[in-house]
Amino acid sequence: MAWTRGWWGRAAALVAGAAAGLAHPPFGLLPGLLGYALLLAVLDADEPRPLRAAFFRGWLGGVGYFAVGVWWITEPFQVDAREQGWMAPFALILMAGGLALFWAGAAWLYRLARTRGPARALVFAGALTAFEWLRGHVATGFPWDMPGETWAAGSAPSQLASVVGAYGLTWITVAICAAPAALAWNLKARTKAATLAAAAVALAALWGFGAWRLDHAVKPNPGAPVIRIVQANIDQKDKWKPENLGLVFDTYARLTVRPAKATPDIVIWPEGALPVVIDDFIAPGSPYAPALRDLLRPGQTLLMGVNRAQAGSGGKTLYFNSLMAFRREPDALRVTAVYDKHHLVPFGEYMPAADLAAKVGFRSLVHMEDDFTAGPRSAPIAPYGLPPVQVLICYEALFPGVTRDGARRAGQRPAWILNPSNDAWFGAGSGPLQHLNIASYRAIEEGLPIVRATPTGVSAIIDAYGRSRAELGLGALGVIDAPLPPVVENTWFSRVGDLGCGVLLLLSGLLAAAYRVRRSQVVGSIMDF
Repeated sequence: MAWTRGWWGRAAALVAGAAAGLAHPPFGLLPGLLGYALLLAVLDADEPRPLRAAFFRGWLGGVGYFAVGVWWITEPFQVDAREQGWMAPFALILMAGGLALFWAGAAWLYRLARTRGPARALVFAGALTAFEWLRGHVATGFPWDMPGETWAAGSAPSQLASVVGAYGLTWITVAICAAPAALAWNLKARTKAATLAAAAVALAALWGFGAWRLDHAVKPNPGAPVIRIVQANIDQKDKWKPENLGLVFDTYARLTVRPAKATPDIVIWPEGALPVVIDDFIAPGSPYAPALRDLLRPGQTLLMGVNRAQAGSGGKTLYFNSLMAFRREPDALRVTAVYDKHHLVPFGEYMPAADLAAKVGFRSLVHMEDDFTAGPRSAPIAPYGLPPVQVLICYEALFPGVTRDGARRAGQRPAWILNPSNDAWFGAGSGPLQHLNIASYRAIEEGLPIVRATPTGVSAIIDAYGRSRAELGLGALGVIDAPLPPVVENTWFSRVGDLGCGVLLLLSGLLAAAYRVRRSQVVGSIMDF
């Protein structure tokens, strides 16, 4: 297969990665999943060459994949284009090229195994999944658009995440979609046919399990609390201008008190809703403090994404990206819970190697005098009068298992997940829609509904199966009023976490080891003869 060699092969690797990236929502070009088969065929065709050739081809595949998946990274730098716009192309190059190193490592590991026969697809799936797991954990981790999250959340194939999580579903997705590479292998026709048939059966089983799970979905609870999500549709470029504080607050206030068929029990404003440190906003003597109180009826709770300040050691002021729960008492507004974001966004909320970065003119994009400080490890909060909730602010919804780990840490399972996010940073392209799909996988894994609140869309109420029950799209101004969807009995993932993924990775490792042992025995027999 001459087209898989030389520069043609390298170009094919780049195309393979881009095709796999385009299979993700919002593009949804599912035939692009065959990009995994193409990449595998290209890696196999280059086998006689050194391992560095496989590393480079894997890197090219990753560049294509992540260039499609994270091009929105340029958008935040356009908010203050005069000061930060010059960094946008560097951000995309560094992000796509850096993340592609994980795919390069997976290609290197796969080629190192030197597996033969139909097992190659399973070993390749194991190598790629192992490095995707590393991508989600190295440094702060960045598990954006994992292969297992290609399926639209709430669809039948996505439901297996309730058993093996997004990492385990990555292994299954890659194994199935890489199997057509058998057509390029030097195998008997019946072996190729059997490989494709096995992949087809696995795909049918994936769909069948999901269809069965959705058919047995838990019915809504008529006594569930009513939630109002406020989406003010204020552009990021305008929100952080100090002179716009009154306009921003008035917009949120007007939507908060909009008449409803049923009075909401909970009102939610998104991440960093107001362009001010909340401590100043609600301080005694502030004209906004009584206005905020009067927006709520007695017994109502406002969950607001805020930026707050706290005195640190040495007189330094620490800033936190937080969520605060405000409950309206008869004549006062009381803070009943605070959650501080734990997983901060590198370069967005803090600058790695800050001292060195400052010398070359880089700083984080945060609109504070200093970077944000990370809060304690995530755990559910229990605002007075509300069901316990796990808060995942923006970026934190990318990480599988955070809610499970938080529940174990707190000794109680939350009744829902709240994901306040400022997706206005991502512009009006694919970023907000990708984020919606990724966050919805946390609902499937945990069996818990998710409420997403964003300033410019997409805000949504998502059930425990990852299905959006109410939405406000990009650029929409308005509110969502809907009851909180019900909880599903503990999923396998919420009980055992990534154990299922670990078993699948072990299977890949055993297959690779078995082939090496068998190969050694054959070589030894030949030498003895």
